[in-house]
Order: sequence, then C-alpha cells, then structure tokens
Amino acid sequence: MPNPNRTLAAVTAAAALVVTVFAAQPAAAAGPGADAAGASRLAWSACPGQAYARQQCTTLAIPLDYADPDGPQITLAVSRIAAAKPGLRHGVLLIIPGGPGDNGLDRPAGAAKRLPQSVLDRYDLVGFDPRGVGRSTPVSCGLETSDLAMVKLRPWPAADGSIDENLATARRVAETCARNGGPVLRSLSTRNEARDIDRIRQALGERRLSAWGTSYGTYAGAVYATMFPRQTDRIVLDSNDDPDPSRVGRGWLAAFGQGAEDRFPDFAEWASAPGNPDRVADTPADVRPLFLDLAARLDAAPLPWPGANPAELSGNVLREAMLQSLYADGAFPDLARLMLAGLGRRPLPAPVVPPEEVLQNHIAASAGTLCNDVAWPADPAAYRKDVAAERAARPLTAGMPVNVMPCAFWPFAPAESPVRVTGRGPANILLAQNLRDPATPYRGALKLRAALGDRARMVTVDSGGHDVYLANGNACGDAVVTDFLVTGRRPAEDVRCPAG
Repeated sequence: MPNPNRTLAAVTAAAALVVTVFAAQPAAAAGPGADAAGASRLAWSACPGQAYARQQCTTLAIPLDYADPDGPQITLAVSRIAAAKPGLRHGVLLIIPGGPGDNGLDRPAGAAKRLPQSVLDRYDLVGFDPRGVGRSTPVSCGLETSDLAMVKLRPWPAADGSIDENLATARRVAETCARNGGPVLRSLSTRNEARDIDRIRQALGERRLSAWGTSYGTYAGAVYATMFPRQTDRIVLDSNDDPDPSRVGRGWLAAFGQGAEDRFPDFAEWASAPGNPDRVADTPADVRPLFLDLAARLDAAPLPWPGANPAELSGNVLREAMLQSLYADGAFPDLARLMLAGLGRRPLPAPVVPPEEVLQNHIAASAGTLCNDVAWPADPAAYRKDVAAERAARPLTAGMPVNVMPCAFWPFAPAESPVRVTGRGPANILLAQNLRDPATPYRGALKLRAALGDRARMVTVDSGGHDVYLANGNACGDAVVTDFLVTGRRPAEDVRCPAG
C-alpha cells in the first residue's frame, strides 16, 4: 500500500466470492492473445507533455456504475509502450499502481528504463490512472490546506497519547468528502478497479492479461485474479498486502508498527557507519534511543519550519519522516539530516510540498476507495485503548498504526462486500517480498501467500525497503521474477534469496 507520497492508510474488509477452479492455461502468444474482435479498439496518440517518445496514450469510457453499464460513463486514461520486438511479443504487462490513489499513467515510461530487454521485447507495457485519479475522471474532497498535512492524514496521536484531535480530523475529512466528492467518489472501490482492469483488457483485444502490481496494487491484482481468473496470464505481486478478510486495510495501517520495527535497524546501521557524512551516532544501538529522545523533545518544543505543512518540526513530523525514509536506503539521508537539524547540528532543509491540486486528488481517491470498500468501527473508546497499547509496544510509531481514520465516520455504506482472495484459479501468480519492508511487512505477505495457496509461489529477499523487483531487492530475486515473466515458468517451490 503506502509509499513515501502516500497520504491515507488503507482500510477494507472482505466477504467471500466463490470462483470455479481452473487449471493453468498455456500462455497467449501475440496472435492468439487477441479477443474475438482480434485487435485493440483504442486510438493511440502522443501523451500530453510526455518526454518519452515511445509511450502513447488514449482514453477509455467505462461505466460509472457497473450495475448500470449503459448509464453515465467516466473516463480512464491509459498508456502503452509497444513490445520492442513484435516477433517475440507475448502480450500485455499491465502495471497496477499502489495507493490506492497513486497515478499510473507514466509508469510504462519509468519501467522501460529499468526492465531487462528480454521483458521489453515480449510485452506491451500498459499503465493507467485508476478511476478518480490524475488524467482519468478525477475526484477531490476540497479539504482545507491544514488537513492536507501528512501528520493529519496519518493519525499520529498527540504527544500525551490523546486521540481527540484525530477523531475531530477524521470526522471533518469524512464530512467534507461526502459533501464535495460527488458520484465518482462514491463509485471508487477495489472491486470496481478490478472491473476497470478487465475493461482495459477487453479494449486492448487481449484474451488474457499479465500484470505487475506493487503495494496496494498487490491487493488489487489479487482481487482481479480472483474475480477474473480465466483472464489472467502471468501475475507478479510485489510488496504484498495482508488480505485478511476481516480487516484488510485496517490491517495494512496496523502493519506500519511491525514494519518500522523490522526496518529501523537497517537505518541504525547506516546512520552510525564511520565515514558517513550524515552520521548521527557512534553505534547502531545508539540510534534508536537518540531518535526516540529527539521525537519526545520536539513534541515538547517544536522547531519553526517556514514553508512546511505544518510550519514546524514536531515529534510527529519527525516520526512521519522516519516512516517515509524507511522505504528505500536512498532516503536514509533525509531522515538523518532532519535528525541532525533537530539536534541543532544542521540547518533545517527546504521543505518539499507537493502541489495542492495533486494532494487533493490523491487524498480523495485514496479515501474513496478505502472507505467504500468496507465500514470501519467508530467507537472512540476502542481506538483509545488500542492506541495506548500500541504506544507501549512499539514506540517508534507512537500508536499511529491503530488509530482512527476518516472511514470510521464515512456516511456511505459499502455498495458491495469486499472480495475474499482465494486459491481457486490457475497457478500463475508469483509474489516478491522483502524481509524488512516498512509498509507491507513480511508476515502480511505470508498471509497473502497462504490465501492464494497453490495458485502462487513466493520469492523472499533478505533485503529492506518497499518494492522489490528492480528496486530494493537483489539480483537473485530479480532473476526469479524476470524468468517468470519471460518464460512463464514458476519456481517449483518458494524461493529464498540471501542478502547481496
């Protein structure tokens, strides 16, 4: 689910969807991969403002409400980079973005710079902005600027553990989204994203679809593979969400507590290394107490930080920066420099504030998907109890992962029950997972692996960070995923890749 730019933690639950068991089917080649129409029905042209010349864009009309397919239509923005060698073309590799609420239109251009040539030769890379996002028909809640701060959107408790302000923020955001979001906001759900993906497949003229989903995209991909098993080809799920049908997204938020504990030692090792210009302590054992002490000091006396939102470096701002920096080793200096500034040994860095329009869209799309999927409990007393226990057990995240979110006060009942991910379907899914992922921890990935049963194999990498394939994993894990995409061969059993 969340990445360094994520603004809402996910919330869903699930009920059962029974599907027929299908044997694994042979992969679709370029010609046989087309549907009855035999070709794409989409008109491709240059992408607006796109510097990557090979990426093309188009739009696709989809139903606002799949229960009324001939009723009002909305638009999906779709992109494509054609296979480099048409004679070797296997089919389409759809890139499913995370979030929910993340953009996906430019992901083929980014992936084309990283993917091995053997994959680029065989697949059309296809991206899309999910419904409600970016250049698809967009949504916005019209929130006040102060409510766009990450320390508001992730429910960090007050310095004394109080959640009164979190409750007020959750109610205000829910009410504002209900007032301003409109019918598109109410149509957002993971079920509908799966249906939208299948509309993309049909419009592309493909009998079956390969996909690469990351973070929340692993849940969306698993839901697609459950709802449309016959339409799946080779499915890679990378950095995997726990599909617990009683919690789903509430579990994803709670997972930050364990994820930070799993990952923080990697930062501590780096931040105490001799010769590191951003070194904060002499030994790894010194880094954690230094961080906790600094966060407590900033709780009591925040530092002014002009231009930031909020305009101060508080303990919770430092904690939020910690979570974001754990996503990749390359972000470790950001946290170290902020700690050094808090300690008075460096000036505060220039704040990075995304455009408000982008934040408004992302937050609305995220909230709409999460809150429409399933109802959250709304009892403040239960949240207070859980936050107190979590603060004692996992002080790095200070109770945030089990705190209240806007979905607790969402005024719209879910239109449908969520999908229960099962192992019924073709054996064509490969999971990739880091052992020390701060956002989608290993123990949650094991639950998705168990839910998918013999449909899946998993490659586990002794690495830290969020996103595995060609990102924060290693050569061993990357080779397993590449071989699966190129040949369709899954490992005979789950694979463990050592560090390095």
